[in-house]
Amino acid sequence: MTLNEIFTRIDDVSIAVVGDFCLDIYWLADMTRSRLSRETPHFPLPVVNERMSCGGAGNVACNVAALKPKEISVYGVVGADWRGQVLEKLLRDAGVATAGLIELDGRFTNAYCKPLRKGFSDVVYEDPRLDFENAEQISESTQRGILDAIKACSADVICVCDQLTSGCIGSVLREGLCDLGKQGRIVLVDSRDRIGSYRNVIVKPNDLEASEVCAGEKDPEKTVRYLSAINGKPAFVTLGDQGCIVCENGKTVRVPGRRVLPPIDICGAGDTFMSALACAIAADCPLSEAALFANTASAVTVKKLFVTGTATREEIAALWN
Repeated sequence: MTLNEIFTRIDDVSIAVVGDFCLDIYWLADMTRSRLSRETPHFPLPVVNERMSCGGAGNVACNVAALKPKEISVYGVVGADWRGQVLEKLLRDAGVATAGLIELDGRFTNAYCKPLRKGFSDVVYEDPRLDFENAEQISESTQRGILDAIKACSADVICVCDQLTSGCIGSVLREGLCDLGKQGRIVLVDSRDRIGSYRNVIVKPNDLEASEVCAGEKDPEKTVRYLSAINGKPAFVTLGDQGCIVCENGKTVRVPGRRVLPPIDICGAGDTFMSALACAIAADCPLSEAALFANTASAVTVKKLFVTGTATREEIAALWN
């Protein structure tokens, strides 16, 4: 299938994204302006620029939207706070239908705050993140409400972003999504800590996450076969700049990555891969071609520094050629 054929088919697909929606906040500090505090023995970070973008499942949704499918809808929770308002506006501005987001009192919107330092040179350094992550799982009744909304949607592919320890996807929602996969819906899952808990779905861990499921097994061909076997579905294991491995019906194929020269920023590359993969699968691409398309999209975003960027059709085409 040619790239233009893939894009033409994506015109008619519908994608749903469910999971942990986060706000990415970047603070650029100009350290040439820093002066020793009079109250404490510290040099403050004089922030001269603030920018925000969607993270987690939000970044997946924005990457899907950048590929211009017929419809993109999202399902999850945000807090009743300013971060939730900003996150929803960013999603709407990207063309994402946000009616499936539930605003919960007593919960804050997940956020990744990333302080960046710049001195006399143009080199920018990133400090350790400040993560806003809720300590409690959402209620079972809220999970059932989200599941009911997903069941009612007509998405060709349901993307599941299970990223946070106490996030949106508890056991009730996870089991419901697995049941949808058993019923024949196409469910594509990316989970940081629980990829081994899913069944009857297509999984997409990276090599480290796959190894942890398989008792430390380092050979990605063995781990991808195991994940495909326990799910009864195709499985993908991503390998960074080495591309990925796909397993379908017990057979594995290595799909090479696109060569990208440094500097690079891998933040969000997995989200981009998942988004492009979902669109390509919904467009009925053979899985190895879908993986190559996803690898190319990821190679676009790793060149976008200090931002959870998206890969547009034009950018993918330029690298594809």
